[in-house]
Amino acid sequence: MSMPPLLPQPVPSVQAQPHWQRVDFISDLHLDASEPATFDAWAQHMAHTPADALFILGDLFEVWVGDDTQDSFALQCIALLKATAQRMPVYFMCGNRDFLVGPELLNSTGMRGLSDPTVLDFGSADGATPTRILLSHGDALCLDDHDYLAFRAQVRQPDWQATFLSKPLAERQAYARSVRNTSEARKQSHTDNPDFAGYADVDTPAAIAWLNATKAQVLLHGHTHKPAVHNLGEGLSRCVLSDWHADAKPPRLEVLSWQRKQAANATHGLQRLPLSSN
Repeated sequence: MSMPPLLPQPVPSVQAQPHWQRVDFISDLHLDASEPATFDAWAQHMAHTPADALFILGDLFEVWVGDDTQDSFALQCIALLKATAQRMPVYFMCGNRDFLVGPELLNSTGMRGLSDPTVLDFGSADGATPTRILLSHGDALCLDDHDYLAFRAQVRQPDWQATFLSKPLAERQAYARSVRNTSEARKQSHTDNPDFAGYADVDTPAAIAWLNATKAQVLLHGHTHKPAVHNLGEGLSRCVLSDWHADAKPPRLEVLSWQRKQAANATHGLQRLPLSSN
């Protein structure tokens, strides 16, 4: 059996501020100039959400090949992130598409970088039960996706990244397109295979091991594009964020929100909010 990736010691944590009444979580927007409707929906949410803090858990961008990306679409995204970060804390965790987001982008937008994983500690949110949520993009726990994990191990190496970032921007963009095309072709071949039961999902024993090691009750992640809440037993659960796609039918535009005043249908204070209702 595959072993879960080792956790850093200690696992980084963020302490929720006492005045936070609502915290938004989003991931897997895959923002790209070719999908303006998704960008517009994101821009509306960023401008009007009543949240006190925002956590972006990876794959905000369809692709990010370095902080020197300065095309008009990137500049729009940067301006929007900066405006939001001036109103509330905005935390950013890299995903598998934007793992090359670096300190320059964080500094220029005012976002606060997060390690994967990070514990978000709400303390005694309801006056009795401590609430600790383990935040991750989720890709490191998809243990059955062996090809991807080998690729991930390579491109997360500092030497690989330094070499890649030293290449001309156009060359990096061409490489990213080739990786994306290969990935899409792999998806299509799987879709056409009647024996294919689905893409690799987060490994349940690994998720439980991470939760137990960090004394968290909930693992909150994206990456799989399979929004759901999974009961892991013994008071533990795994909550999966939705991806965003405004042109899908029906559109997929959803925020996961933690609210101090819990709704009746919320799990650990977490509630799914379609953009039309938040």
